[in-house]
Amino acid sequence: MDRNERPRIVISKCIEFASCRWNGLMITSEFVKKLRDYGEFIPVCAEIEIGLGVPRKPLRLVGSEDSVHMVQSETLLDVTGPMQRFANGFIDTLERVDGFILKDRSPSCGNKDVKIYPKMGKVAPSTTKGSGLFGKAVLERFSHLAVENEGRLNSFRIREHFLTKLFTLARFRTVKEAAGMNALVQFHTENKYVLMAYNQSAMRLMGRLTANPERKDPHEVIGEYENLLAGAMAKLSRYTSNINVLMHALGYFKQGLQAAEKSFFLETIERYRKGKVPLSVCTEIVRSWIVRFSEPYLARQTYFSPYPEDLVEITDSGKGRGTG
Repeated sequence: MDRNERPRIVISKCIEFASCRWNGLMITSEFVKKLRDYGEFIPVCAEIEIGLGVPRKPLRLVGSEDSVHMVQSETLLDVTGPMQRFANGFIDTLERVDGFILKDRSPSCGNKDVKIYPKMGKVAPSTTKGSGLFGKAVLERFSHLAVENEGRLNSFRIREHFLTKLFTLARFRTVKEAAGMNALVQFHTENKYVLMAYNQSAMRLMGRLTANPERKDPHEVIGEYENLLAGAMAKLSRYTSNINVLMHALGYFKQGLQAAEKSFFLETIERYRKGKVPLSVCTEIVRSWIVRFSEPYLARQTYFSPYPEDLVEITDSGKGRGTG
């Protein structure tokens, strides 16, 4: 199994790929620029695909969350049907996809917090917000994948989670393609600490699945494992769970470390607990010990390098640890 599998990501084309927003502009994203070197992108602009030009009159969602229409407010052109048909048709063509990066709050691509107007005309949006029509179709079919919008990815905690999930799912895709128990056992072994950080109960269930005591067909076992993996990584890992993993790792080195080294590591964990440093600061210390002591088991754990090092970026929007 290739630990460096390149994730396949569907992205709103206006983010770093084309000047195709309603106003003819393109969204710049340093994060996407870096990620392009490590992933395979499938850019799409749903609004262009249904025949709207560039530039174009802006769209809005009108109605209620249960019955929403996509309308050009200035021309009153209703494009609900064409957008839904395109979204469903496009999604039907997707294979081997690991994640999505969608335009924040777009009436077509937004996956959350999209304004919904109660009626046409000069009225304030309702307090209820929802998903754009394309974004909603993505969530209905692929909510188990790494799905985010470019706005939220400015938060380093959300970005860490997105990248960890994205590259974990890309590695798991190789398991599905191999369709064998050996590949599944290897995946579980190498990602055990990642799973421990997200959901220990699910990790244990997944471990029992890989043992396959009932000798089930590998396809069935892999399918059950995939469902548990999606559930385990549905939300950001808790900082307390990450600390638990770090303390587990410390146990492998406590005989060889000097007291000052151990003390420094525990102080760094405390700084992470208080939100003073990102998780990567702690994991880098452990990685140095893995090299120093030639620790084979931890060296195989993707937790200490879940995605390419060049993508580690500690800048933050200020949304904080609790953003989910």
